[in-house]
Amino acid sequence: MSNTPKTPADKTAAKTPSSAAEAIGAPRPDASGEPVKGERIAKVLARAGVASRREVERMIEAGRVSVNGKIIDSPALNVGPGARLMVDNAPVGPAEKARLWLYHKPSGLVTTDRDEKGRTTVFDDLPEDMPRVMSVGRLDLTSEGLLLLTNDGDIKRRLELPSTGWLRRYRVRIKGSLSESKLDELRAGITVDGVKYLGMDVQFDRQQGANAWLTVGIREGKNREIRRTMEAMGVVVNRLIRISYGPFRLNNLKASEVEEVKGRVLRDQLGIGADDDTGFAKKAGKKPAFKGKGKPAFKPRGDTDDTSGKPKRTVTRSVQRDFDRSGRVAPGKRAGSATRVGRMENPNGPKGSSKGPGRGPAKGPQGGGKPKGRR
Repeated sequence: MSNTPKTPADKTAAKTPSSAAEAIGAPRPDASGEPVKGERIAKVLARAGVASRREVERMIEAGRVSVNGKIIDSPALNVGPGARLMVDNAPVGPAEKARLWLYHKPSGLVTTDRDEKGRTTVFDDLPEDMPRVMSVGRLDLTSEGLLLLTNDGDIKRRLELPSTGWLRRYRVRIKGSLSESKLDELRAGITVDGVKYLGMDVQFDRQQGANAWLTVGIREGKNREIRRTMEAMGVVVNRLIRISYGPFRLNNLKASEVEEVKGRVLRDQLGIGADDDTGFAKKAGKKPAFKGKGKPAFKPRGDTDDTSGKPKRTVTRSVQRDFDRSGRVAPGKRAGSATRVGRMENPNGPKGSSKGPGRGPAKGPQGGGKPKGRR
């Protein structure tokens, strides 16, 4: 062993640990001797469809992510294309082309990938040939209607950011009624238990016995926003159905059905190329299908035109309608047939319309689905 005394620089280097990128999953230097720069692991996993970047960071802190066989506890890590990534001991494949689906969530399912209470999740309800996906936002246990699904964490984040201002529209059934002055309060914005809620786009559709149907549009999407603001007005929400999320609409999609958004619509609405490499849509090999905990048994509630009692789980590939950011049909485009909710016809009809709740054919939410109303 050499007895050559160490210089101060040597001592400093000996005490300085190598960076996380050098220690785990770092790419080898290229021909010039310069290391190939990787990407933040949260970004890589988000693009691979594991979760959003923020959720990935929480997974890392919980010790659920490993790189090259080593569990990591900090997201401050760059990884190269050769790094072996695993989440919950399952390998993570390369990023696929960015995709988006419309899903009609029935009532009674939780919007989470794992539920500590063992309840059935929306992912258990998806077709077995679906790739691994994540939800854009969530719907409460007893809520139903349109839920967006994507395999790309950056799309998820873009659609969820409050700054994007996507309008979400809901058909809301309340027990009781609201005066025009109460509706004006909701339109102006109110504060409930110290939480400030921005003004809503609220339209009265029809009183039906002890219940009333409203169409409500919100942009914030705070936790249980509609329910809490309605309670502050002295009424209780007993059914809540999301019918649109920005330019994407539920239309006639039946409960538990999934429909993929066409690449052209992604390009037009989100600026994401259908076949090009944009950072959101990178091509790669096929990932294994998402596997849930089994199929839940559904019991239709209310009227239905399907006597089988079994929800259909099919994936169609046709979203051909163009909408603007407010959820309205773009000029010169057709919106397709009228959307029906429960026993309603013309849910977006004028106030006081005779075709309000209770006048349409006995079909489930959004044109023939099985009403499994809860939210």
